[in-house]
Amino acid sequence: MTTQAKAIALLGEPILRKVANLITPDTIDKATQTANDLLVSLEGTNGVGLAAPQIFESLRMIVVASKPTKRYPSAPQMAPIVMINPHFTPLNDAVEKAWEGCLSIPGIRGNVPRYQHIGINYVDLSGQRIEMELNGFVARIFQHEYDHLDGLVYLDRIENNRDIISEAVFLKQ
Repeated sequence: MTTQAKAIALLGEPILRKVANLITPDTIDKATQTANDLLVSLEGTNGVGLAAPQIFESLRMIVVASKPTKRYPSAPQMAPIVMINPHFTPLNDAVEKAWEGCLSIPGIRGNVPRYQHIGINYVDLSGQRIEMELNGFVARIFQHEYDHLDGLVYLDRIENNRDIISEAVFLKQ
């Protein structure tokens, strides 16, 4: 297994705009390595999630890893969860705007609307199908990372350009 962090794809890299490939029994071995690469690559950042396309892998896999960081000081603490072929469904119509950043778009933040309560399902690394509900900040992380699997970034969800600020200004607030 790789123990070195992979480079993070930056906005403009074509892989960030492609729909990622489903992980199949034929690609599960590659998925195990990608999961390790995601965890190692996220560990050295102040990020709270990462998607396979962000490390140049076109696979439908994300890591959700909420923890308090310099970028998100009030984030809840949780163990990282690797999710293969994830899906979600809003469980109600409640949407809230909140500030997001992205390791692939350093230096800026956007005030992004997201569902507050979602039901998710995914396959874990042992091949088991998992279903759970997510709320608030962790639901936001999931939706942010899920967008990467569909070739979207949070800027695509911004309703108004005035909802974009520099990270330096954000951190002074």
